[in-house]
Amino acid sequence: MRAGEEGDGSAHGAVPNSLRFYGVGAAAVAAFLGFLQLAATHNGFPGPFASIWNDVAGTPKSMSLPWAGLILGLVGVNNRVRLWSLALAVAIDIVFAVGRAESGLPFSVGNGAVIILVGLAVYTVWTRDSHGIKSVCLGGLLILASKAGDAWLQITTLVRPNVLDEYAQLADHALGNPSWVVGTALTALGPPAYAVLHWIYIQLPVAAIAIAIYQLRGVATGRPWPRHNLVRTFLLIGLVGPIIYIVFPVVGPMFAYGSAGQGFEIGDFWPTIVPMDTSPSDIPFDSSTPRNCMPSLHTAWALSLFIHSRGGPWWLRLGGTTWLVGTLAATLGFGYHYGVDLVAGVVLCLILETILRDPERGWDRGRTRLVSYGTVTLLVLLSSYRYLAVPFATYPELFGPLILLLMGSVVVMFYATFFAAPGTAMANWGGRSLSEDPIRRAPSR
Repeated sequence: MRAGEEGDGSAHGAVPNSLRFYGVGAAAVAAFLGFLQLAATHNGFPGPFASIWNDVAGTPKSMSLPWAGLILGLVGVNNRVRLWSLALAVAIDIVFAVGRAESGLPFSVGNGAVIILVGLAVYTVWTRDSHGIKSVCLGGLLILASKAGDAWLQITTLVRPNVLDEYAQLADHALGNPSWVVGTALTALGPPAYAVLHWIYIQLPVAAIAIAIYQLRGVATGRPWPRHNLVRTFLLIGLVGPIIYIVFPVVGPMFAYGSAGQGFEIGDFWPTIVPMDTSPSDIPFDSSTPRNCMPSLHTAWALSLFIHSRGGPWWLRLGGTTWLVGTLAATLGFGYHYGVDLVAGVVLCLILETILRDPERGWDRGRTRLVSYGTVTLLVLLSSYRYLAVPFATYPELFGPLILLLMGSVVVMFYATFFAAPGTAMANWGGRSLSEDPIRRAPSR
């Protein structure tokens, strides 16, 4: 067994207490989805239950996500179950695809993956296969999280009719307005560059599943279950990040400053003209554009993918780097985010990854200090974007380096806490001394 891949001690044949734990978790997820569905029904838009039903019996919204969830769910079962599950899922998808074609409906796949994932959940509970239950739960949570996220994005438009884009855009002057810079460059590069970045952007969950499968490889054949994996960080980012959407509602440059605003935009500036209005205010926006920019969760997810790829072979590390760089370029170049959104996304990711990483280490001084410092840094950044936007734009040569310094300090502290070589001054400062058990202190994969 390699360092950093310690198991949790679970084995096939889950005890009743374990099943009760999963039952309580399932009930909590169902209750949360039910709350979102009630809010959706009350406000007249489709909720998560309608979207789940479409995945089962209608036209799935995403063709890749259901299959990503099924593949993740299969990592904990044996090869015989995997082959039968994949064959049945493909067959069901073919039947549904033919039926949609005959009815004149758009092409889509994913019904088979969701139906088989549900059947797999029943099977693993019936056989008390703890590894299978865990992987099915991860796959199911990945799909259900997207349903909850869609409903939450609609709720943001109702709760926060006004947006703070004028403040975010002014604060972004301190970073040199990177969305305008990258957007102009992407326009000059033309459709091929756009197509590549668009594919990287939308396939981020698939890339994450590839890394998760590598981390969970072999668990079905007796390899201990890792104490931490990428999916846990992905889900926690998706749970915590959207709360900030309500606190700091922003729609993004292409909507607030471009033609995509559908009449609500401040002007058609992006990405050719950088506006400079030193009298910012919150502005009303439409009821369909999500307030999902601050922080950039795509940045947070891509960074978590990069971090978790560090423990793999060269091709996995290359993939993690590619998705991080490509996602950052896409979020800016497509006008989805301001640079200050990305900075907040980086800090948020490192806070949440610190909470989850190396659970065997416990809440020692290094972890506690990093979570506390990172949280304060995030609050300082968000407050300064809102209340110091004009000074940020007026004195970019001062505040730009300060923003990067704050973000960089969290990055350095994270590295010292989890990745610095034991015995070095940086590792000692981060709480990782050479005298400690090297297996216990090895970074989670």
